[in-house]
Amino acid sequence: MIEEKDFQQRLQRIGGLLRDLEAVADPASRTAAKELVQLLMDLHGSCLERILEVIFQAGDAGTALIDHLGRDPLVSSLLVLYGIHPDDLETRVRRKLEQIQPRVRKMGAQAALVRVDGGNIRLQLKMEGHSCGSTARTLQNLVEEAMYEAAPDLTSVVVEGTESSSPGFVGLEVLTGSCSDRGASTTPALHNDRMD
Repeated sequence: MIEEKDFQQRLQRIGGLLRDLEAVADPASRTAAKELVQLLMDLHGSCLERILEVIFQAGDAGTALIDHLGRDPLVSSLLVLYGIHPDDLETRVRRKLEQIQPRVRKMGAQAALVRVDGGNIRLQLKMEGHSCGSTARTLQNLVEEAMYEAAPDLTSVVVEGTESSSPGFVGLEVLTGSCSDRGASTTPALHNDRMD
């Protein structure tokens, strides 16, 4: 049985091969290869959509099964790929955020969804008490990875509030005078834009 990590690696490999097609010198071969890939995607997508329709016709049990499939990490990624996931992006993001909340709290923080704008999301991390930069980075990575796992169709994830906020902490750049604007915060909000 294929594991989620293997599935993601295969998707990345497919993406790489599709980019390699752009380098094919013969335009007719390039066009034929792209058309073949698109036809296979269309065929598989139509079949998967029909499978979900048949399952849905089973009533409440079918609906429950579709929900279960939508929560399975491997199947969920496939359904997103074909644009037939039963949940929209915001629902998947909110569910994942709720799922990781205990881990985030254990690390002394609280995570909240600020905004969903198309494929872009903005999250707020509120650090409780003192936190070091490595904890903030660990939290940011945890949240970002969880969001992309739940919604691989995201365009970008911005995480606010991961600045080091330890009172009394003075950054090395301030001590050495290398901070260009001493009136400004020395650590900007961290974010990661992902292009797919």
